[in-house]
Amino acid sequence: MKRIEVEQRTILIGLAGSHGYGLNRPDSDFDFRGVFIAPKKYYLGFDNIEQKDTGWDEPGIFPFIDGNKDTVIYELRKILQLLAGANPNVLELLWLHKYPVLTEVGQYLIKNRHLFLTKKVKHTYSGYAFAQIKKMETHRKWLLNPPQKQPLPADFGIEGEEPLSKDELNAFLEYLYLLIRGRIEFLAEAEQLYQLLTADIDFKGVLKQHTLPNETLEYTEKLTHGRKDFIRLLQKSQSYQIALREWKAYLSWQENRNPVRAEMERKSGFDLKHGMHCIRLLRSGLEILQRGELIVDRRMAGDVDDLKAILKGEYCYEQVMQMAEDLVAQMDVVYEKSTLPAKPDLEKINELCIELVEMQGWSYTNS
Repeated sequence: MKRIEVEQRTILIGLAGSHGYGLNRPDSDFDFRGVFIAPKKYYLGFDNIEQKDTGWDEPGIFPFIDGNKDTVIYELRKILQLLAGANPNVLELLWLHKYPVLTEVGQYLIKNRHLFLTKKVKHTYSGYAFAQIKKMETHRKWLLNPPQKQPLPADFGIEGEEPLSKDELNAFLEYLYLLIRGRIEFLAEAEQLYQLLTADIDFKGVLKQHTLPNETLEYTEKLTHGRKDFIRLLQKSQSYQIALREWKAYLSWQENRNPVRAEMERKSGFDLKHGMHCIRLLRSGLEILQRGELIVDRRMAGDVDDLKAILKGEYCYEQVMQMAEDLVAQMDVVYEKSTLPAKPDLEKINELCIELVEMQGWSYTNS
């Protein structure tokens, strides 16, 4: 869809990112996030759209996003799915303090924002926080012990044959995931395990990001009817491809680092921005479980100066990691006492979707 078509059916746009958190500096980018409702053909025909994140140099209605590459406007059904899944980056969109665009339909969506707060936030917020820790630990490893050379297949025992490509690996692991899911899908005693592997964690992602451990190789061989030498090649190829991916990421990190951020990393020994976001996410998740409210603006939460202190390097790596560990422990305790529902009411969310679409109608208007 053209930019102007999306903007004509936009129901809200909020100022997110560092400005939303109250952590912006004079040189901070403006991150705009929004919601639009697609025209009739996208609901009743074959056309499909989930979001618009490019094309902001086209003619449009809202000049404040002209040429802004940090703008994403989600289609209603896409964002409702993300909200129902307690996606931290999307949940905050309904709790911002500044909306350059907000229609009556958008106000109605915000009015119903509590539908999306569930105990699932413990898993999503801690999961996003752990992703920040993973990046922080990776960068710290590169700072303290940088890789010296590009990995070779021979380093992983692959000699006289080609390692499996990334596409070949992913295709086989997708097949393995489907087989495992199929084994437990209809077993009553495995209901919790099925929920865990299909909803609560990204098990498919785990399969693709981590090398198959030795103790699983025999089972993988039997389950897939694969040859023993192929399963072993699969494991070696995984190790090689993971190492190669890290090598390429290291080169990209070196080449594209912000000079100021790189200097702060060098002095502190870790990525301060990732450390700050880790703590912000864990505190936000904890607050939702405790209060049933999401506080995006950290000035309102009362910890903006503390988060800025992390960004300035006033806390060492060990202190930030201890903060994270303490917050995770608090979330475990609060989770059990939280009065939030365990999961979203999908029927009510579906009804909300219908209401919003009917309110918007099919004409091109943002009123």
